[in-house]
Amino acid sequence: MRRPPSIIESFNFAIEGLVHVLRTQRTMRIHFVVAVAVIILAVLVGVSRIELIALLISIAFVLVAEMVNTAIEGAIDAATTSFDPMAKLAKDIAAGAVLIASLNAVAVGYLVF
Repeated sequence: MRRPPSIIESFNFAIEGLVHVLRTQRTMRIHFVVAVAVIILAVLVGVSRIELIALLISIAFVLVAEMVNTAIEGAIDAATTSFDPMAKLAKDIAAGAVLIASLNAVAVGYLVF
């Protein structure tokens, strides 16, 4: 029987996942660069704490949605070898979630800046 991973191993697995997504997913890299730029701009402009919190939550929402989308796509690709309309629908729904998160982030950024 395999022992459960230590807390350090669990963090390492999570970091490996984050690094993998940043290395392999163009849209994640775009989201990440925009997020860094928004945070820098927010600090330079001197947004309030509550505005910064809103920006950070929106940024996290987009990045998490993108990672979940990538995980769903990977799981579907691993489980299917031919075109399946339900697999396409699942991928489209996951991508739609990223779109909603991104539109929300743009709206929050517009209201803050």
